Amino acid sequence: MKKQLIFVFLFCISTIVLHAEVKVANVFGSHMVLQRHQQNPIWGTANVGEKITVSIAGQLHKTVANHKGEWRIQLDAMKAGGPYKMVVEGENKIVFEDILIGEVWICTGQSNMQWSVENSNHAELEMLSANYPKIRLMSIPLVGVSEPQSDIEKTDWVTCTSETIPKFSAAGYFFGRRLHQILDVPIGLINASWGASSLESWIPRDAIEKKYKHKEFLEDWDWRINQFTDQMLIDYTKEYKAWEKAGKPGQKMRPPRDIRIGQNRPANAYNGVIHPIIGYGIKGSIWCQGESNLGRGDQYSDLFPIMINSWRERWKQGDFPFYWIQIASMKEPDIEPTESSWAELREGMSKTLSLPNTGEVISMDVGEGNDIHYRNKQEMGNRLARLALDDTYNFKIEGRSPRYNSMEIQGNKITIQFDNIDQGLYAFSSSIVKGFSIAGENQKFVWADAKIIGKNKVEVSSVGIKNPVAVRYAWSNKPVSNLIDRNGLPVACFRTDKWPIPSEGKVLAQKRYKYPNSKKD
Repeated sequence: MKKQLIFVFLFCISTIVLHAEVKVANVFGSHMVLQRHQQNPIWGTANVGEKITVSIAGQLHKTVANHKGEWRIQLDAMKAGGPYKMVVEGENKIVFEDILIGEVWICTGQSNMQWSVENSNHAELEMLSANYPKIRLMSIPLVGVSEPQSDIEKTDWVTCTSETIPKFSAAGYFFGRRLHQILDVPIGLINASWGASSLESWIPRDAIEKKYKHKEFLEDWDWRINQFTDQMLIDYTKEYKAWEKAGKPGQKMRPPRDIRIGQNRPANAYNGVIHPIIGYGIKGSIWCQGESNLGRGDQYSDLFPIMINSWRERWKQGDFPFYWIQIASMKEPDIEPTESSWAELREGMSKTLSLPNTGEVISMDVGEGNDIHYRNKQEMGNRLARLALDDTYNFKIEGRSPRYNSMEIQGNKITIQFDNIDQGLYAFSSSIVKGFSIAGENQKFVWADAKIIGKNKVEVSSVGIKNPVAVRYAWSNKPVSNLIDRNGLPVACFRTDKWPIPSEGKVLAQKRYKYPNSKKD
């Protein structure tokens, strides 16, 4: 009797294994766009040793699931076009319909990338006109976890219509739409953005451990995670609800959240959002993030290159294009020149331009002083598109904003020379060049007089500074600055000095405390 039971058990197990379904990773699906002109991997799971075939557009690829039940094939490069049908077959068959071949971009970062079309300028017009059957959209589910995930939750690729576009990334859509109109090829946009996420959440843990010199950064986070408990969350939630019920008196409380699975813990967003889709064929990535790292601008210049390099290493597509939107402007204009955490963060981002195949879009002029979520995402889409058309697609168009190159001191004046000048410098909406400050050896900046003295030069001075040594431009949370190239691209903020800044050496996001979201922070 015992032998019969064992036989029945083994028979059932073998039957289950033999009929295990072939699966394809959830990033693939009907209506997707595959990257043109390159070999693209397709992968999934099946029974160990199961034979898998993948066919599309006359291609036929065969493989066998490995000892872990994983399989992967590489499609031959294809030209832009479609629609095609893909068939994946093993013990069962999966059919994906309406596949296009074109350009694929990842749209990632925090809330100003996540910010939707329906909340942007001219939303009604944008949604009514969003009829682009060859633009395809996918939004990755936002999951924060401490270990790299093998797959994302089930989601779908959709065709761009008035019904599908409202909640999609506005900056991503306006960028992709402009590329589609100019390149005349299908465009695939993958939205992988998470509001309020920190830069470090998007970086693999092992990359931070190996590349970042400040070990106390991860040690601090580990300390906070280890002391965090379910009971803390329960207690604080009760406290928060009582505060809400009482009409929100006194000091503002932050909503409860579990930092163990949140978008600020190092590697969480990478593990749950990016790692599962790494390998999907892309052209490049656009990024908009930084506000959650304010106060740590100097640290940003260390961590941002680590993130970009780690993604490139794992994607195995070489130094694919990585373009970002600098943080915009916020708060009130400065009465006198002062230090600025926003300017320091912008500088930290700009330093990452030392990496190959990177680019930066300036957004100071579209920022809204009373709202961190500026609504003019169309301008950001256009500037990102200019950058891609210039650098990636080799159009004869200037995509880069003018940047500081060098300075020359001549008596009580300093001449600043700029790079990336297209049509020539111009003071927008005024006969006065605004935004410059100047300092002597005492390191005290005052507002400066500035005038354009050539296509790429500005002369800066102040009657109160007889021996100037340094100049800053747009060095403010919300700068009053108006220097642009006549093509409409604003001059990037900069400083010529190397004097210490408040964020220099600042590593930890916040001090240690009992509950990470307490009103007592």
